[in-house]
Amino acid sequence: MITYNQTIESLPAIVKRTRIFEGAPGNPFLAPRGVWITGTKLIVADTGQNRIFIWHKFPKDQFCEPDMVLGQLQPADTGRNSGGVVNASTLQYPSGIWSDGVMLIIADAWNHRVLVWHTFPVVSGQPADVVIGQPDFGSNLPNVKGIGNNPSERSLNWPYGVFSDGHKLWIADTGNRRVLYFEKIPTVNFAAANNVIGKDFFNERDYESNDAVWPYSVRVSDAGILSITDTQYYRSLIWKDWETAFSQKADVIIGQPDLESSGQNQYRSLPESDTMSWTYDSFFFKNGIVLADTGNSRLLFFDKIPQTNGAMADNLIGHGSFQITSENANTKNGTSQQLYWPFSICISDNHMAVADTGNHRIILYDLN
Repeated sequence: MITYNQTIESLPAIVKRTRIFEGAPGNPFLAPRGVWITGTKLIVADTGQNRIFIWHKFPKDQFCEPDMVLGQLQPADTGRNSGGVVNASTLQYPSGIWSDGVMLIIADAWNHRVLVWHTFPVVSGQPADVVIGQPDFGSNLPNVKGIGNNPSERSLNWPYGVFSDGHKLWIADTGNRRVLYFEKIPTVNFAAANNVIGKDFFNERDYESNDAVWPYSVRVSDAGILSITDTQYYRSLIWKDWETAFSQKADVIIGQPDLESSGQNQYRSLPESDTMSWTYDSFFFKNGIVLADTGNSRLLFFDKIPQTNGAMADNLIGHGSFQITSENANTKNGTSQQLYWPFSICISDNHMAVADTGNHRIILYDLN
């Protein structure tokens, strides 16, 4: 029997019902920062415990044993790189996930690499087929040579986000303040990116307000719209055509009035429908977009893709009004009935999964 929960505050009309999922019984999630759904599969990056959980079918109860665990030699283990040295089967702070049910791609952030399984794993602990960002599976230094070294078209530094359309690949190379683009999903280790967003050259790593300062997530809609969540500037950058991002600045900014502005909630004492705080993800839905306004512990819904900077959201999940943040009085006794630092969103058909990171759980929504 599916257990539904209707108490997550401020459910907009677009939400039919919700349910809470907390992982394996006796082995629950700890700060999951990544979630993905494809077909009937649910994939969760249990970031705090350095592992990926996979369920072939959506869990029906609050707790459910996974079908597979990646990143650890034993399913209950939680150590970084499985308590040993980095290899093709280990993980250290996994975050972003992408899969079409055939391939699986994981942003292995603190190993400064992205792992690719070209055929979906069939057993727990299955090693990845390809590593991006490192010359081999036994290497894990930032930018290959270590802290302080410039990036290249082959290196990564804290890559937190990945996205693909099944052919092309985008990586949010967060620590290098850029997004790398691959025309094809690499089939060999240490592949070179074909282009870069946010920098003029591959070896640059400084930042300007006109570019993504801390790009954490990258998404591309079926219509070719690009969204990059820029965490440290509390905004999402939108390009109406992803191909233009290599040569021009964002067309629209969500969360700020212009590219030079960087105020948390635009320096207001309380959030509003046009402000954000520590935004970490976005996902396209129908004609609009949903943003994880993580620092305000809420999701912002835009019925249509904004055409002007600083647009106001149409609705939200997580609070009773736009003027409430997680620091306010209504959450002082806990957030068991609310979102608490949601980091990741995935929408497939009319299902939405949210990594409710601060509450150590996944919220599954049925959408209208």
